[in-house]
Amino acid sequence: MSVTTPFTITYSESSQGFPSFYSYIPDWIVGMNQYLYTFKAGNLFRHNSSTANRNIFYNGTSYSIAESLPSRITTVFNEAPLQNKIFKTINLEGDDAWKATIVSDIQNTGLIEASYFEKKEASWFGFVRNNGPTGANTVESEWELRSLNGIGSSISIGGAGTDVDVNFALTVNIGSIISVGDNLYFGAPTPTWAGVVKEVNIDKPNGINQIVVDTSPTGATPPASNVLYYLYIKNPIAESHGILGHYAEITLELPLIENPQASELFAVESEIMKSFP
Repeated sequence: MSVTTPFTITYSESSQGFPSFYSYIPDWIVGMNQYLYTFKAGNLFRHNSSTANRNIFYNGTSYSIAESLPSRITTVFNEAPLQNKIFKTINLEGDDAWKATIVSDIQNTGLIEASYFEKKEASWFGFVRNNGPTGANTVESEWELRSLNGIGSSISIGGAGTDVDVNFALTVNIGSIISVGDNLYFGAPTPTWAGVVKEVNIDKPNGINQIVVDTSPTGATPPASNVLYYLYIKNPIAESHGILGHYAEITLELPLIENPQASELFAVESEIMKSFP
């Protein structure tokens, strides 16, 4: 593997491994008496001791909040790496809520904004949102997720303007899971985005089995044939299914604040459940 950005890696005797990476490059590093000490160019530095200049290291380059660059920490959840799991939540034990970005070997779209976290019993708790991609930008990996559901083939289309009525035979079960705001697609093997579901009208005694789709969003393609196969994907942010994968890499960023005060982060936890395909 080619490494283009230099960093410092540290070894832990207790864990018998290399758990920590740092963006600064000291000549020597040691932890002692609850402080971190490093040597650089013959000088000794004690970290986390300045109340004004934070994230400023040996070359004078500032990574501080005052320079509009957030503090950033990356860690990995990889317990039981052979099991496919759903990472549902992130729990932060610390002074502040951090913005969390979550990626895995299957998905790379997990997100929790700092404002999404709620403080519960002195910890910050937030549900993992899946922020896409959907619509015209849906990638092939999304077709394999259980948030996608097939409907069946249509028998006719109608409507006026950008609102297209997609009508199905009464024997087709549109289902109760589909809802307003979901993304509707048609065709196979590579589906085309038709638009956003605007209405779901089911009244079979009166011969109505219909989905109304709004085809006005940029990138949407109105269906041009009466008979097409349709499927839909739930709104990923609203549904909050979490992130699917064997492991999850979590990147935390401390949001910009007016006062660059100290913020301690003690632990990062996640609620995880096994995925049963």
